[in-house]
Amino acid sequence: MALSALDLFSIGIGPSSSHTVGPMRAARQFAESLADDGLLESVARVKAELFGSLGATGIGHGSDKAVVLGLQGEDPESVDPDAANAQVEEAAAGRKLQLAGTQPVEFDRDTDVVLHRRRSLPAHPNGMTFTAYDADGSPLRESSYYSVGGGFVVPAEEAEQAAEAADTSEATDATGATDADASAEAAGATVPGAAEGQIPYPFTSGAELLARCREAGMSIAGVMLANELSWRSEPELRAALLRIWAVMQECVENGCTRTEERLPGSLLVRRRAPGLRRRLRAAEAARVAEGTPDADPLWAMEWVNLYALAVNEENASGGRIVTAPTNGAAGILPAVLHYYTRFVPGADDDAVVDFLLTAAAIGILFKTNASISGAEVGCQGEVGSACSMAAGALCAVLGGTPEQVENAAEVGIEHNLGLTCDPVGGLVQIPCIERNAIASVKAINAARLALAGDGDHRVSLDMAIKTMRDTGADMKAKYKETSRGGLAVNVVEC
Repeated sequence: MALSALDLFSIGIGPSSSHTVGPMRAARQFAESLADDGLLESVARVKAELFGSLGATGIGHGSDKAVVLGLQGEDPESVDPDAANAQVEEAAAGRKLQLAGTQPVEFDRDTDVVLHRRRSLPAHPNGMTFTAYDADGSPLRESSYYSVGGGFVVPAEEAEQAAEAADTSEATDATGATDADASAEAAGATVPGAAEGQIPYPFTSGAELLARCREAGMSIAGVMLANELSWRSEPELRAALLRIWAVMQECVENGCTRTEERLPGSLLVRRRAPGLRRRLRAAEAARVAEGTPDADPLWAMEWVNLYALAVNEENASGGRIVTAPTNGAAGILPAVLHYYTRFVPGADDDAVVDFLLTAAAIGILFKTNASISGAEVGCQGEVGSACSMAAGALCAVLGGTPEQVENAAEVGIEHNLGLTCDPVGGLVQIPCIERNAIASVKAINAARLALAGDGDHRVSLDMAIKTMRDTGADMKAKYKETSRGGLAVNVVEC
Protein backbone atom coordinates (compact mmCIF):
# COMPACT_ATOMS: atom_id res chain seq x y z
CA MET A 1 0.00 0.00 0.00
CA ALA A 2 1.54 3.29 -1.14
CA LEU A 3 1.20 6.83 0.11
CA SER A 4 0.49 9.85 -2.06
CA ALA A 5 1.78 13.38 -1.57
CA LEU A 6 -1.84 14.34 -1.00
CA ASP A 7 -1.98 11.93 1.94
CA LEU A 8 0.95 13.74 3.55
CA PHE A 9 -0.38 17.25 2.87
CA SER A 10 -4.00 17.80 3.84
CA ILE A 11 -6.02 20.89 4.67
CA GLY A 12 -7.57 21.11 8.11
CA ILE A 13 -7.76 23.29 11.19
CA GLY A 14 -5.51 23.84 14.21
CA PRO A 15 -4.16 23.35 16.69
CA SER A 16 -3.14 19.70 16.17
CA SER A 17 -3.32 17.17 13.36
CA SER A 18 -3.27 14.18 15.71
CA HIS A 19 -5.36 15.75 18.48
CA THR A 20 -7.81 17.89 16.49
CA VAL A 21 -7.93 16.77 12.85
CA GLY A 22 -7.64 13.04 13.62
CA PRO A 23 -10.37 12.96 16.31
CA MET A 24 -12.71 14.97 14.08
CA ARG A 25 -12.19 12.52 11.24
CA ALA A 26 -12.65 9.52 13.53
CA ALA A 27 -15.87 10.91 15.00
CA ARG A 28 -17.21 11.64 11.53
CA GLN A 29 -16.32 8.11 10.40
CA PHE A 30 -18.21 6.68 13.37
CA ALA A 31 -21.29 8.78 12.64
CA GLU A 32 -21.16 7.84 8.96
CA SER A 33 -20.88 4.15 9.84
CA LEU A 34 -24.11 4.42 11.81
CA ALA A 35 -25.82 6.06 8.87
CA ASP A 36 -24.44 3.55 6.36
CA ASP A 37 -25.71 0.61 8.42
CA GLY A 38 -29.17 2.05 8.99
CA LEU A 39 -28.65 2.60 12.71
CA LEU A 40 -28.76 6.39 12.79
CA GLU A 41 -32.46 6.77 13.58
CA SER A 42 -32.17 4.32 16.49
CA VAL A 43 -29.46 6.34 18.22
CA ALA A 44 -30.53 8.39 21.24
CA ARG A 45 -27.10 9.25 22.66
CA VAL A 46 -23.40 8.99 21.78
CA LYS A 47 -20.43 8.89 24.13
CA ALA A 48 -16.86 9.78 23.12
CA GLU A 49 -13.90 8.67 25.27
CA LEU A 50 -10.36 9.95 24.68
CA PHE A 51 -7.34 8.04 25.98
CA GLY A 52 -3.59 8.46 26.41
CA SER A 53 -2.16 11.68 25.04
CA LEU A 54 -5.61 12.65 23.73
CA GLY A 55 -6.96 12.45 27.26
CA ALA A 56 -3.95 14.13 28.87
CA THR A 57 -3.78 17.16 26.57
CA GLY A 58 -7.12 17.05 24.80
CA ILE A 59 -8.52 20.25 26.29
CA GLY A 60 -5.54 22.34 25.19
CA HIS A 61 -5.56 20.71 21.76
CA GLY A 62 -9.31 21.09 21.25
CA SER A 63 -9.84 17.33 21.01
CA ASP A 64 -13.10 17.52 22.97
CA LYS A 65 -14.49 20.08 20.54
CA ALA A 66 -13.18 18.17 17.54
CA VAL A 67 -15.13 15.01 18.34
CA VAL A 68 -18.33 17.02 18.78
CA LEU A 69 -17.83 18.62 15.38
CA GLY A 70 -17.00 15.28 13.78
CA LEU A 71 -20.05 13.58 15.25
CA GLN A 72 -22.14 16.37 13.74
CA GLY A 73 -20.71 15.57 10.31
CA GLU A 74 -18.06 18.28 10.04
CA ASP A 75 -14.87 17.62 8.08
CA PRO A 76 -11.51 19.28 8.91
CA GLU A 77 -11.04 20.59 5.38
CA SER A 78 -14.46 22.22 5.03
CA VAL A 79 -15.43 23.19 8.60
CA ASP A 80 -15.60 26.93 9.19
CA PRO A 81 -12.86 27.55 11.80
CA ASP A 82 -14.41 30.87 12.82
CA ALA A 83 -17.76 29.24 13.59
CA ALA A 84 -16.51 25.96 15.07
CA ASN A 85 -16.44 27.03 18.72
CA ALA A 86 -19.91 28.53 18.49
CA GLN A 87 -21.23 25.31 16.97
CA VAL A 88 -19.84 23.27 19.86
CA GLU A 89 -21.21 25.69 22.45
CA GLU A 90 -24.62 25.61 20.80
CA ALA A 91 -24.72 21.82 21.08
CA ALA A 92 -23.67 22.00 24.74
CA ALA A 93 -26.18 24.70 25.64
CA GLY A 94 -29.04 23.03 23.79
CA ARG A 95 -28.02 19.58 25.05
CA LYS A 96 -28.50 18.22 21.53
CA LEU A 97 -26.15 16.85 18.88
CA GLN A 98 -27.08 16.68 15.21
CA LEU A 99 -25.51 13.26 14.67
CA ALA A 100 -24.09 12.97 11.13
CA GLY A 101 -25.62 16.39 10.58
CA THR A 102 -29.19 15.09 10.54
CA GLN A 103 -30.17 13.01 13.58
CA PRO A 104 -30.85 14.93 16.83
CA VAL A 105 -29.60 13.01 19.89
CA GLU A 106 -29.24 13.86 23.58
CA PHE A 107 -25.94 15.45 24.55
CA ASP A 108 -24.43 16.18 27.94
CA ARG A 109 -20.95 17.55 27.38
CA ASP A 110 -19.79 16.66 30.89
CA THR A 111 -20.67 12.98 30.62
CA ASP A 112 -20.67 12.31 26.88
CA VAL A 113 -17.13 13.56 26.16
CA VAL A 114 -14.75 11.89 28.62
CA LEU A 115 -11.00 12.51 28.76
CA HIS A 116 -9.11 9.68 30.48
CA ARG A 117 -5.89 11.35 31.59
CA ARG A 118 -4.16 8.19 32.89
CA ARG A 119 -5.67 5.43 30.76
CA SER A 120 -4.53 4.30 27.31
CA LEU A 121 -5.66 1.93 24.59
CA PRO A 122 -3.12 -0.74 23.63
CA ALA A 123 -1.94 0.05 20.09
CA HIS A 124 -1.09 3.78 20.19
CA PRO A 125 -1.06 6.70 22.66
CA ASN A 126 -3.78 8.55 20.70
CA GLY A 127 -6.77 6.26 21.17
CA MET A 128 -10.50 7.00 21.28
CA THR A 129 -13.71 5.01 21.63
CA PHE A 130 -17.21 5.99 20.49
CA THR A 131 -20.37 4.27 21.74
CA ALA A 132 -23.89 4.78 20.40
CA TYR A 133 -26.87 3.98 22.65
CA ASP A 134 -30.55 3.50 21.91
CA ALA A 135 -33.41 5.08 23.85
CA ASP A 136 -33.24 2.32 26.50
CA GLY A 137 -29.55 2.99 27.11
CA SER A 138 -28.43 -0.23 25.43
CA PRO A 139 -25.27 -0.02 23.26
CA LEU A 140 -25.94 -0.16 19.53
CA ARG A 141 -22.33 0.07 18.43
CA GLU A 142 -18.91 0.64 19.97
CA SER A 143 -15.88 1.45 17.82
CA SER A 144 -12.33 2.48 18.66
CA TYR A 145 -9.88 4.42 16.52
CA TYR A 146 -6.30 5.64 16.71
CA SER A 147 -5.03 9.01 15.53
CA VAL A 148 -1.53 8.02 14.46
CA GLY A 149 -0.11 11.40 13.45
CA GLY A 150 -0.60 13.87 10.63
CA GLY A 151 -4.38 13.50 10.77
CA PHE A 152 -4.25 9.82 9.78
CA VAL A 153 -6.92 7.72 11.49
CA VAL A 154 -6.80 3.93 11.85
CA PRO A 155 -9.63 1.65 13.08
CA ALA A 156 -8.60 -0.28 16.18
CA GLU A 157 -8.63 -3.66 14.44
CA GLU A 158 -6.12 -2.53 11.80
CA ALA A 159 -3.87 -0.84 14.34
CA GLU A 160 -3.79 -3.87 16.61
CA GLN A 161 -3.06 -6.19 13.68
CA ALA A 162 -0.22 -3.91 12.61
CA ALA A 163 1.19 -3.87 16.13
CA GLU A 164 1.14 -7.66 16.18
CA ALA A 165 2.85 -7.73 12.77
CA ALA A 166 5.57 -5.40 14.03
CA ASP A 167 6.14 -7.60 17.08
CA THR A 168 6.35 -10.68 14.88
CA SER A 169 8.73 -9.06 12.43
CA GLU A 170 11.03 -7.94 15.23
CA ALA A 171 11.25 -11.56 16.30
CA THR A 172 12.42 -12.51 12.80
CA ASP A 173 15.13 -9.85 12.56
CA ALA A 174 17.74 -12.52 13.31
CA THR A 175 16.91 -14.15 9.95
CA GLY A 176 18.09 -11.08 8.08
CA ALA A 177 15.09 -8.77 7.98
CA THR A 178 15.91 -5.24 9.06
CA ASP A 179 14.01 -3.09 11.55
CA ALA A 180 13.17 -0.72 8.69
CA ASP A 181 11.71 -3.61 6.67
CA ALA A 182 9.58 -4.68 9.61
CA SER A 183 8.37 -1.20 10.35
CA ALA A 184 7.58 -0.52 6.71
CA GLU A 185 5.43 -3.61 6.43
CA ALA A 186 3.58 -2.84 9.64
CA ALA A 187 3.12 0.86 8.89
CA GLY A 188 1.95 0.16 5.38
CA ALA A 189 -0.80 -2.03 6.78
CA THR A 190 -2.13 0.75 8.97
CA VAL A 191 -2.27 3.73 6.64
CA PRO A 192 -5.91 4.75 6.02
CA GLY A 193 -6.88 6.26 2.73
CA ALA A 194 -3.56 5.31 1.17
CA ALA A 195 -3.65 5.41 -2.61
CA GLU A 196 -4.11 1.96 -4.07
CA GLY A 197 -2.69 0.64 -7.32
CA GLN A 198 0.53 -0.45 -8.89
CA ILE A 199 3.06 2.37 -8.87
CA PRO A 200 6.05 2.25 -11.22
CA TYR A 201 8.70 3.22 -8.67
CA PRO A 202 7.87 1.81 -5.23
CA PHE A 203 10.25 2.64 -2.38
CA THR A 204 10.27 2.09 1.36
CA SER A 205 13.74 3.42 2.23
CA GLY A 206 16.00 6.28 1.30
CA ALA A 207 18.46 3.87 -0.28
CA GLU A 208 15.70 2.38 -2.42
CA LEU A 209 14.48 5.85 -3.42
CA LEU A 210 17.98 6.81 -4.58
CA ALA A 211 18.23 3.56 -6.50
CA ARG A 212 14.94 4.33 -8.27
CA CYS A 213 16.27 7.76 -9.21
CA ARG A 214 19.47 6.27 -10.64
CA GLU A 215 17.62 3.52 -12.54
CA ALA A 216 15.15 5.94 -14.11
CA GLY A 217 17.52 8.88 -14.50
CA MET A 218 15.02 11.02 -12.59
CA SER A 219 14.99 13.42 -9.71
CA ILE A 220 13.16 12.53 -6.51
CA ALA A 221 10.31 14.80 -7.61
CA GLY A 222 10.26 12.96 -10.94
CA VAL A 223 9.93 9.59 -9.25
CA MET A 224 7.13 10.92 -7.06
CA LEU A 225 5.37 12.43 -10.06
CA ALA A 226 5.49 9.14 -11.96
CA ASN A 227 3.99 7.35 -8.96
CA GLU A 228 1.30 10.00 -8.49
CA LEU A 229 0.20 9.58 -12.12
CA SER A 230 -0.92 6.06 -11.20
CA TRP A 231 -3.84 7.64 -9.33
CA ARG A 232 -4.60 10.99 -10.94
CA SER A 233 -3.70 13.06 -13.99
CA GLU A 234 -0.82 15.51 -13.94
CA PRO A 235 -3.14 18.55 -14.24
CA GLU A 236 -5.19 17.26 -11.28
CA LEU A 237 -2.09 16.68 -9.20
CA ARG A 238 -0.61 20.05 -10.08
CA ALA A 239 -3.85 21.84 -9.22
CA ALA A 240 -4.07 20.02 -5.88
CA LEU A 241 -0.47 20.82 -4.93
CA LEU A 242 -0.81 24.47 -5.94
CA ARG A 243 -3.97 24.64 -3.84
CA ILE A 244 -1.91 23.34 -0.91
CA TRP A 245 0.57 26.15 -1.58
CA ALA A 246 -2.24 28.71 -1.83
CA VAL A 247 -3.62 27.65 1.56
CA MET A 248 -0.12 27.90 3.04
CA GLN A 249 0.10 31.47 1.72
CA GLU A 250 -3.36 32.32 3.03
CA CYS A 251 -2.37 30.93 6.41
CA VAL A 252 0.66 33.23 6.57
CA GLU A 253 -1.47 36.21 5.59
CA ASN A 254 -4.13 35.35 8.17
CA GLY A 255 -1.47 34.97 10.85
CA CYS A 256 -0.05 38.39 9.98
CA THR A 257 -3.39 40.20 10.00
CA ARG A 258 -5.08 38.87 13.14
CA THR A 259 -6.18 41.71 15.38
CA GLU A 260 -6.35 39.81 18.68
CA GLU A 261 -3.37 40.72 20.82
CA ARG A 262 -2.97 37.32 22.47
CA LEU A 263 -3.43 33.69 21.54
CA PRO A 264 -6.36 31.76 23.02
CA GLY A 265 -5.77 29.71 26.14
CA SER A 266 -4.52 30.12 29.68
CA LEU A 267 -0.95 31.10 28.76
CA LEU A 268 -2.03 34.40 27.18
CA VAL A 269 0.88 34.24 24.76
CA ARG A 270 1.34 37.49 22.84
CA ARG A 271 1.05 37.34 19.06
CA ARG A 272 4.23 38.41 17.33
CA ALA A 273 3.60 37.93 13.61
CA PRO A 274 1.47 41.04 12.91
CA GLY A 275 3.86 43.41 14.67
CA LEU A 276 6.94 41.69 13.24
CA ARG A 277 5.69 42.05 9.67
CA ARG A 278 4.96 45.74 10.19
CA ARG A 279 8.49 46.27 11.50
CA LEU A 280 10.09 44.28 8.69
CA ARG A 281 8.16 46.12 6.01
CA ALA A 282 9.06 49.49 7.53
CA ALA A 283 12.74 48.57 7.79
CA GLU A 284 12.73 47.22 4.25
CA ALA A 285 11.19 50.41 2.88
CA ALA A 286 13.71 52.53 4.78
CA ARG A 287 16.65 50.54 3.40
CA VAL A 288 15.35 50.78 -0.15
CA ALA A 289 14.96 54.55 0.27
CA GLU A 290 18.53 54.77 1.57
CA GLY A 291 19.84 52.63 -1.25
CA THR A 292 21.07 49.89 1.11
CA PRO A 293 18.55 47.05 0.69
CA ASP A 294 21.22 44.39 1.34
CA ALA A 295 22.74 45.97 4.44
CA ASP A 296 21.79 43.01 6.67
CA PRO A 297 23.21 39.72 5.36
CA LEU A 298 20.71 37.75 7.47
CA TRP A 299 17.69 39.77 6.37
CA ALA A 300 16.06 36.75 4.70
CA MET A 301 16.14 34.87 8.00
CA GLU A 302 14.02 37.59 9.61
CA TRP A 303 11.31 36.83 7.07
CA VAL A 304 11.68 33.08 7.54
CA ASN A 305 11.05 33.58 11.26
CA LEU A 306 7.98 35.66 10.44
CA TYR A 307 6.51 33.07 8.07
CA ALA A 308 6.90 30.27 10.60
CA LEU A 309 5.53 32.33 13.50
CA ALA A 310 2.53 33.44 11.43
CA VAL A 311 1.57 29.88 10.50
CA ASN A 312 1.92 28.49 13.98
CA GLU A 313 0.13 31.37 15.66
CA GLU A 314 -2.70 30.76 13.20
CA ASN A 315 -2.55 27.07 14.07
CA ALA A 316 -2.74 27.88 17.79
CA SER A 317 -5.84 29.96 17.03
CA GLY A 318 -7.61 27.02 15.40
CA GLY A 319 -7.31 28.53 11.94
CA ARG A 320 -7.07 26.90 8.51
CA ILE A 321 -3.80 24.95 8.26
CA VAL A 322 -1.99 22.63 5.89
CA THR A 323 -0.88 19.54 7.78
CA ALA A 324 2.76 19.26 6.69
CA PRO A 325 3.25 16.57 7.90
CA THR A 326 1.57 17.59 11.20
CA ASN A 327 -0.05 20.75 12.54
CA GLY A 328 2.44 21.18 15.36
CA ALA A 329 5.17 21.43 12.70
CA ALA A 330 2.99 23.12 10.07
CA GLY A 331 5.07 26.30 9.85
CA ILE A 332 8.33 24.79 8.61
CA LEU A 333 7.54 23.82 5.02
CA PRO A 334 5.59 27.04 4.33
CA ALA A 335 8.37 29.16 5.84
CA VAL A 336 11.08 27.51 3.75
CA LEU A 337 8.94 27.57 0.61
CA HIS A 338 8.16 31.27 1.17
CA TYR A 339 11.91 31.84 1.56
CA TYR A 340 12.54 30.11 -1.75
CA THR A 341 9.84 31.95 -3.73
CA ARG A 342 10.75 35.34 -2.27
CA PHE A 343 14.53 35.29 -2.11
CA VAL A 344 15.68 32.90 -4.85
CA PRO A 345 15.55 34.28 -8.40
CA GLY A 346 13.68 32.17 -10.93
CA ALA A 347 11.31 30.48 -8.48
CA ASP A 348 8.04 29.54 -10.17
CA ASP A 349 5.03 27.22 -9.83
CA ASP A 350 6.89 24.31 -11.44
CA ALA A 351 9.51 24.55 -8.70
CA VAL A 352 6.81 24.79 -6.03
CA VAL A 353 5.35 21.50 -7.29
CA ASP A 354 8.81 19.90 -7.29
CA PHE A 355 9.42 21.20 -3.74
CA LEU A 356 6.21 19.64 -2.44
CA LEU A 357 6.74 16.34 -4.27
CA THR A 358 10.29 16.05 -2.91
CA ALA A 359 9.15 16.91 0.61
CA ALA A 360 6.39 14.31 0.35
CA ALA A 361 8.83 11.59 -0.70
CA ILE A 362 10.92 12.28 2.40
CA GLY A 363 7.82 12.44 4.59
CA ILE A 364 6.73 9.04 3.30
CA LEU A 365 10.01 7.58 4.54
CA PHE A 366 9.34 8.92 8.05
CA LYS A 367 5.73 7.78 8.00
CA THR A 368 6.67 4.33 6.71
CA ASN A 369 9.73 3.59 8.83
CA ALA A 370 9.17 5.51 12.05
CA SER A 371 6.42 7.96 13.06
CA ILE A 372 5.28 11.55 12.64
CA SER A 373 3.33 11.43 15.91
CA GLY A 374 4.60 13.48 18.84
CA ALA A 375 2.65 11.21 21.17
CA GLU A 376 4.59 8.24 19.84
CA VAL A 377 8.17 9.49 19.37
CA GLY A 378 8.23 13.06 20.70
CA CYS A 379 8.66 16.25 18.72
CA GLN A 380 11.52 14.76 16.72
CA GLY A 381 8.75 13.01 14.79
CA GLU A 382 6.97 16.29 14.05
CA VAL A 383 9.41 19.20 13.88
CA GLY A 384 12.29 16.82 13.09
CA SER A 385 10.55 15.19 10.14
CA ALA A 386 9.28 18.55 8.83
CA CYS A 387 12.77 20.04 9.07
CA SER A 388 14.14 17.08 7.13
CA MET A 389 11.41 17.34 4.49
CA ALA A 390 11.97 21.08 4.04
CA ALA A 391 15.76 20.73 3.89
CA GLY A 392 15.61 18.06 1.20
CA ALA A 393 12.95 19.89 -0.80
CA LEU A 394 14.88 23.18 -0.76
CA CYS A 395 18.07 21.40 -1.76
CA ALA A 396 16.21 19.88 -4.72
CA VAL A 397 14.82 23.14 -6.10
CA LEU A 398 18.21 24.82 -5.63
CA GLY A 399 19.64 22.27 -8.06
CA GLY A 400 20.76 19.49 -5.76
CA THR A 401 21.23 15.93 -6.99
CA PRO A 402 19.14 13.15 -5.39
CA GLU A 403 22.21 12.25 -3.29
CA GLN A 404 22.55 15.83 -2.08
CA VAL A 405 18.81 15.96 -1.33
CA GLU A 406 19.09 12.79 0.77
CA ASN A 407 22.07 14.34 2.54
CA ALA A 408 20.14 17.54 3.31
CA ALA A 409 17.21 15.52 4.65
CA GLU A 410 19.56 13.51 6.86
CA VAL A 411 21.14 16.66 8.28
CA GLY A 412 17.67 18.04 8.97
CA ILE A 413 16.62 15.11 11.14
CA GLU A 414 20.02 14.28 12.65
CA HIS A 415 20.11 17.58 14.50
CA ASN A 416 16.59 17.17 15.85
CA LEU A 417 17.11 13.67 17.28
CA GLY A 418 15.83 13.35 20.83
CA LEU A 419 13.57 16.41 20.61
CA THR A 420 10.84 16.03 23.23
CA CYS A 421 7.21 17.06 23.02
CA ASP A 422 6.38 18.89 26.24
CA PRO A 423 3.72 21.53 25.43
CA VAL A 424 3.14 23.93 28.31
CA GLY A 425 -0.46 23.81 29.47
CA GLY A 426 -1.25 21.21 26.81
CA LEU A 427 -1.35 24.05 24.25
CA VAL A 428 0.43 24.01 20.88
CA GLN A 429 2.18 27.30 21.72
CA ILE A 430 5.22 26.97 24.00
CA PRO A 431 7.70 25.77 22.77
CA CYS A 432 5.96 24.79 19.54
CA ILE A 433 5.67 28.17 17.80
CA GLU A 434 9.30 29.26 18.20
CA ARG A 435 10.46 25.71 17.53
CA ASN A 436 9.02 25.96 14.01
CA ALA A 437 10.96 29.16 13.36
CA ILE A 438 14.23 27.65 14.58
CA ALA A 439 13.72 24.47 12.54
CA SER A 440 12.92 26.47 9.40
CA VAL A 441 16.27 28.25 9.56
CA LYS A 442 17.94 24.93 10.36
CA ALA A 443 16.38 23.39 7.23
CA ILE A 444 17.77 26.17 5.04
CA ASN A 445 21.21 25.70 6.54
CA ALA A 446 21.00 21.92 6.05
CA ALA A 447 20.20 22.40 2.36
CA ARG A 448 23.16 24.75 1.93
CA LEU A 449 25.50 22.36 3.73
CA ALA A 450 24.43 19.54 1.45
CA LEU A 451 24.86 21.67 -1.68
CA ALA A 452 28.41 22.44 -0.56
CA GLY A 453 29.20 18.71 -0.81
CA ASP A 454 28.74 16.05 -3.48
CA GLY A 455 26.17 13.94 -1.64
CA ASP A 456 28.70 11.49 -0.21
CA HIS A 457 28.28 11.31 3.56
CA ARG A 458 28.73 8.82 6.39
CA VAL A 459 25.29 8.80 8.06
CA SER A 460 22.41 7.91 5.74
CA LEU A 461 18.85 9.20 6.02
CA ASP A 462 17.72 5.64 6.70
CA MET A 463 20.11 5.40 9.66
CA ALA A 464 18.87 8.70 11.05
CA ILE A 465 15.20 7.70 10.69
CA LYS A 466 15.84 4.39 12.41
CA THR A 467 17.66 6.24 15.19
CA MET A 468 14.70 8.59 15.56
CA ARG A 469 12.36 5.62 15.89
CA ASP A 470 14.60 3.88 18.43
CA THR A 471 15.05 7.11 20.41
CA GLY A 472 11.29 7.58 20.49
CA ALA A 473 10.85 4.06 21.83
CA ASP A 474 13.39 4.79 24.59
CA MET A 475 11.90 8.17 25.45
CA LYS A 476 9.85 8.35 28.64
CA ALA A 477 6.13 8.78 28.11
CA LYS A 478 6.12 12.09 29.99
CA TYR A 479 8.11 13.63 27.13
CA LYS A 480 5.67 12.48 24.46
CA GLU A 481 2.82 15.00 24.34
CA THR A 482 1.44 14.41 27.81
CA SER A 483 2.41 17.77 29.36
CA ARG A 484 3.83 15.84 32.32
CA GLY A 485 7.52 16.56 31.77
CA GLY A 486 10.10 19.08 30.59
CA LEU A 487 8.95 22.64 30.01
CA ALA A 488 5.37 21.65 30.75
CA VAL A 489 6.20 21.19 34.43
CA ASN A 490 9.01 23.72 34.78
CA VAL A 491 7.15 26.71 33.32
CA VAL A 492 4.60 28.09 35.75
CA GLU A 493 1.28 28.96 34.11
CA CYS A 494 -0.05 32.36 35.01
